[in-house]
Parts: sequence; structure tokens; C-alpha cells
Amino acid sequence: MSTDAHQPQGWPAAYDRIVLDEAPSTMTEARARAPSLSRPAWIMAHRQTAGRGRRGRAWADPPGNFAATLVLREDDPRRAALRSFVAALALYDTVAVLGARPEGLGLKWPNDVLLNGGKLAGILLESLPGGALAIGVGVNLRHAPEPERLEQGALRPVALLHETGAAVPPEAFLDHLASAFDMREGQFATFGFAPIRTAWLDRAARIGQPLTARIGPREVTGTFETVDEAGNLILRTPRGREAIAAADVYFPEGV
Repeated sequence: MSTDAHQPQGWPAAYDRIVLDEAPSTMTEARARAPSLSRPAWIMAHRQTAGRGRRGRAWADPPGNFAATLVLREDDPRRAALRSFVAALALYDTVAVLGARPEGLGLKWPNDVLLNGGKLAGILLESLPGGALAIGVGVNLRHAPEPERLEQGALRPVALLHETGAAVPPEAFLDHLASAFDMREGQFATFGFAPIRTAWLDRAARIGQPLTARIGPREVTGTFETVDEAGNLILRTPRGREAIAAADVYFPEGV
């Protein structure tokens, strides 16, 4: 394991860096370590034995892929939810620097990064005891899950190596991501959500196109109009505009 005593050159000074050979999941490590952390910390594992994504779904984590969780102090639920957009922009910035052409990249509400139309990365936010927030990040650097393992309607998974030829080691990805997040977090802290929202919308996938938001057993289909100042997805439906705070989003086939 490496900690702040082994931080590489260029690592943002305000963050600790913890790298593990193996963990059940970096989210599990974040929950266990959060009470003893004195400042923000990135926790990365080269191998997860029980990785998970949104709504408790399993997250495949073959060797060479990226799994990390950032632990921050944040006791305002409204600000905490907006960190999904901060993290998405930092991921976008990182992937663009490491070999993906910007025209192939996109952001999918609420928390996915797309590359060439497929899902490259996902973000998971969880509140921790004591006013801490965990931001989990998973990126298909070398391997993408088999399509048959996905739920119906999910985007095809893609890997950075296969799509761009860029072979990026997980620790190198962490170092770039930590710097990119530090920059976007500074923007958020100084200017609020407005510039983060604008930058996210500039990179958003499928604006002006139809999509379906699944909220538990309920589905809402409409045209993706925007994301509002609270981070809600705004859909234009036959019944009028609808603001959606949390949902799984699906794109119609062929669109």
C-alpha cells in the first residue's frame, strides 16, 4: 500500500493517496477508513473481489481496469449530489488527456462517461457516517464486460485500450484523475454549480433526443431538454416538462 508519503510528483497536495493490492471494494474501504481520515483521500485497489455499481449491481473488475473511491467531507446532501457532475467532468478531462478524441466522448446523466457510443466509466455516490461522501469511480481501461452480462437496454460496454489503443496503468490513471478532480472541485468551490453545469451540458450525450428514465417500476419517456440548477434531468413529455432527481436512463435503439 502507498500513502501520502509516496505521493508522485504532481499529485494534488490537499489529497491523500492510498493504493491497495486488493480490497472487497474501494467503497467498502472508504466506509471503513472514513472515520480516521483527516482530509480528502483517494483509495484505489488493483483488484476488487466484490465490486458494485448503482443499486447494488455487481461491477466487473478484471485486472488492469480502474477502481477507486474518493472520500470527502460534505454534510450538505444538495451539494453532495452535485459532485456526480464534478466527478464526471474530471473523468472526461482525464480520458481526453490520455488518448480519447473529444468528439468520441460524451457524458450520460446521471453518472456515466461514454466513448464512441459505449459506456466506458461509471460513478457511484454514497453518504458515509459523520458527514463524509464517497465518490466511487470505475473505468474500463483494458477490459469491458461481456454484453450478455448486462441488463436489457443497457449501453454496450467499451474499454479505453480497445477504442483508442491507449494502454494506461491504473495508478497513472489515478494520478491524472486526482489532478483533474482537484481542478474541477476548485471551480465548484469558488463559483458554485453554474460553470460545472454549463461544462457538463456542453459534453452531454443525446441532448434534444428521446430517452427513457426508469424510476423503480415507473418509466418516463421524453426528449432530453437540459439539466437544471439542482442537477435534475429535465424531460419534455406529452404531459409537459418533468424534473427527475434520480433514475436509470436508457437510450432508444437506433437513435
